[in-house]
Order: sequence, then structure tokens, then C-alpha cells
Amino acid sequence: KPFNPGNFLVHAVSNIICSIVFGDRFDYEDKKFITLIDLLEENNKLQNSLHTQLYNFFPTLMDHLPGPHHEVIKNIHKVDEFTVEIIMEHQKTLDPSYPRDFIDAFLNKMEQEKGNANSYFTVETLSRTALDLFLAGTGTTSITLRYGFLILQKYPEI
Repeated sequence: KPFNPGNFLVHAVSNIICSIVFGDRFDYEDKKFITLIDLLEENNKLQNSLHTQLYNFFPTLMDHLPGPHHEVIKNIHKVDEFTVEIIMEHQKTLDPSYPRDFIDAFLNKMEQEKGNANSYFTVETLSRTALDLFLAGTGTTSITLRYGFLILQKYPEI
């Protein structure tokens, strides 16, 4: 019987990335997790619009024009708020001798670089890096897996 594994793959990949970056996975029914996935899915759809593509080339001009590109920016800010919230929680519960995940390792490096004014290890950089890992990894990996399943279905003899 035909089925679309898209949602399952996105949830599974997102949870794997969450466990590496945030040190925890989410229940598939968790409201925050579902909201996060919905924001990512919406951005994937909106990124194909002409307005969003023009925004990549003319951001200053497009800031003043209406269009779906504003929704993409809002969604990214919401995901960023989610990430910053987790980072703040990690800062409160950090045990430098026992890093739980990517965030803890980054926070440890921030502490080592504390006296360096030119250090790139800041909370803002951590937030952006975690956001990049989450946004880029979820979409590309789940789509790659989806195409892999499609190829396996087309050529079952292989």
C-alpha cells in the first residue's frame, strides 16, 4: 500500500540532530517539537517563492516590500528563540567536566576563550551554529533519505 514517509523521516532526522546538538530528543507528539518541524516545513515551501529568492539578492530593497519572505524571517526568529532558550538552560546546568552535547562543548570552549577579545565563541555564534545545524541538517538529510527510498522502490531488485 503506498505511503509517504516524509513526515516520519523529518521527525526522525530532526530528533537525531536534536540529540546531538541539544542533548535530548523530543517525543513525536511534543507540541514544541511539532511547532519546530512545522516552521521548518513552511520555510522549505516559502523558499521556492520568487519574493524569497529576490530577498537573497536584494535584502535591503525587499525589506520594504510585502511578500512571503517576511514569514521566512519570522519563522527563523522563532526557531532561534527556541535555540536560545535551550542554550540558556544549558548555561544554568553546565558541568564542564561532563559535556552532554554540542552546546555544552561550545560553552566549554567559550569559557576557555573568555579572555580573548577576538574569539568567535560567543552565545550568538553558538545560537547561529546550532540553528544552522538544525535547519540545514533536517531538510537535506530527510529529503536525501526520501529520494533513497524512492530509488529503492523503483529498483527493488537492487
